Amino acid sequence: MGFRSLKLTLNPLNSCSLFNSYGMNDNETSRLSRLTAILLQLQSNRLVTATSLAAKFNVSVRTIYRDIRALEQSGVPIVTEEGKGYSLMEGYRIPPVTFSEREANALITAEQFVLKNKDESFIKDYTDAITKIKSVLRESTKEGANLLSDRIAIDQNSSYDRTSNYLSSLQLALTNFSLVNMEYQKEGANETSQRIVESFALLTVNENWLLLAFCRMRKEFRFFRLDRIKRVQVLNERFEPHNMTLMEYFAKQGH
Repeated sequence: MGFRSLKLTLNPLNSCSLFNSYGMNDNETSRLSRLTAILLQLQSNRLVTATSLAAKFNVSVRTIYRDIRALEQSGVPIVTEEGKGYSLMEGYRIPPVTFSEREANALITAEQFVLKNKDESFIKDYTDAITKIKSVLRESTKEGANLLSDRIAIDQNSSYDRTSNYLSSLQLALTNFSLVNMEYQKEGANETSQRIVESFALLTVNENWLLLAFCRMRKEFRFFRLDRIKRVQVLNERFEPHNMTLMEYFAKQGH
């Protein structure tokens, strides 16, 4: 498996150089938009292929090859993993993107749903993220977003109950394949039990979060309600990822 990095300069993408490299007719303007979109795809995904990019932007694979070379020539450190795809060199970040008013409104609307969620950790992480996003909005867009946040009401969990505080930790355990040691209280039980689990998926049902995990004590997959988890410890020990999707799991269960 070979790796090559054609540009190691860590300067952000110079939009002016791209404008100067090509004429400013409609075709070139369209290409510049595609180059920016490709860069966002590279930053958002660990690895992207020329084939998937070509399908996404409705162009040929050869066009994507030319676009990748253009990005490299503008100073973007693109790493090519032979036979697999492209990625950005570790540590490289592009400047914050700007959001359209529609995009900002969508984020603000989503925020109102999140604020009605019952997991405290999820609310805190999303609120911190949305604060960073608001900081890069244009003033006019920011004013509209603030107005919209005061004019949207979500008719659920009206009492703002917070029944769990472990969603963020379990998300990290799931994505890093880390074992979780948790203290769990079954419905109707007075005592808790210790469980070592391999997190597989997270679902929300009737406004409550469920963890689907392989329980090492029961030797099978089990659902655990987050509001019944009394303590969570994410361990340094990792487990072997389960080679199936969530849809495949449900299919096996006959759902």
